[in-house]
Amino acid sequence: MLAFILLAIPIGFLASAPLVWWLVRAGRRRGMLDSAGSEGHAKRLRSVPNIGGIAIFLAAVLPLAVGVAYLWATISPPEDPSVAGAVNLRILDQAGTWVAIISSCLVLHVMGLVDDRVAQPASLKLVLQLLIAGMLVLFFDVRLLHLLDGFGPLGWIASCTLSILWLVVVTNAFNFLDNMDGLAAGVGTIVALVLMVATLLNDQYFISISLALLAGAQLGFLVFNFPPAKIFMGDGGSMVIGWLIAVASVRITFVDAGDPEYALGTAWYGVFMPLVVLAVPLYDFTSVVVLRSLQGRSPFVGDQQHFSHRLVGHGLSTRQAVLVIWAITVATGVNGLVLGSVTPVLALLLVAATLVLLAGLALLERGLGPSPEPGDD
Repeated sequence: MLAFILLAIPIGFLASAPLVWWLVRAGRRRGMLDSAGSEGHAKRLRSVPNIGGIAIFLAAVLPLAVGVAYLWATISPPEDPSVAGAVNLRILDQAGTWVAIISSCLVLHVMGLVDDRVAQPASLKLVLQLLIAGMLVLFFDVRLLHLLDGFGPLGWIASCTLSILWLVVVTNAFNFLDNMDGLAAGVGTIVALVLMVATLLNDQYFISISLALLAGAQLGFLVFNFPPAKIFMGDGGSMVIGWLIAVASVRITFVDAGDPEYALGTAWYGVFMPLVVLAVPLYDFTSVVVLRSLQGRSPFVGDQQHFSHRLVGHGLSTRQAVLVIWAITVATGVNGLVLGSVTPVLALLLVAATLVLLAGLALLERGLGPSPEPGDD
């Protein structure tokens, strides 16, 4: 099984890279180039196609759809309460959940493609994201912190609310992160691989395959997106990456207090692993929202004040800024991966190290010189 899952990475790459190559040329021929975005969005337009998300979606999601269809067609509903029947029932139940996940991903992908051509109101996109997240959480039990159910209805409501917010925030964090050549796909690849390792340790094989395909699809895209980019992923790609990573982080079991041999640990603080692994996208998202809000601007109207732009504004080249952020993502990813399997003292040190790293970056930014203005590039 391990070899099959690892094989999914080159499969995703080989499905994505040739398609991205074709999209570069098709996008130029048809004039499907970088667009201005919603009113008030501050960016420097470049004559670069922004339809690369199509390749990421097809390479990452289409094989999943084929796999789910195969399971649905070949596994019959159980007619007896045997162990084999219970396994088949669980597989069919999971297949139904994955149909919902794939369908929701398709909706977000199409919405992103439309927005890349004709800018849609941020409020419309946010409402749609909330509705889709609510559907997965309420009807398919894609939830965080099931342990809160032990506190009755209020615990269940808290779990559902946190899950919906998490899905939407992570999706938008990657959408925000798509602000510089090679950045979102690079960070997304690192996060997908870290989470894939977690699922392999947990024997959560279908999630492992989905993350391996996503990593491979992004690597195929990166061949043409690393600075200077020949193609952009657009919202049709960034929201797909964010959504799949958000869903995977919800479905991974980070802690099992009842199993002393559980690979990711038994300590309760292991549930915070996604926060550490996704520290970089969340840092960028939070800092940009705070900056825009303090300036009296909408948090959802784009500008050039992202973490990457601030690093470039302080003297780094685009490539250097991207590589620095990739390196930080690797560091936080490794910290998060072992969080639930270490002693409380070590866990506290890992979380403290992550917070100190981000705080140090923030202090470094303030000390290096003036930050770029909202309209600067």
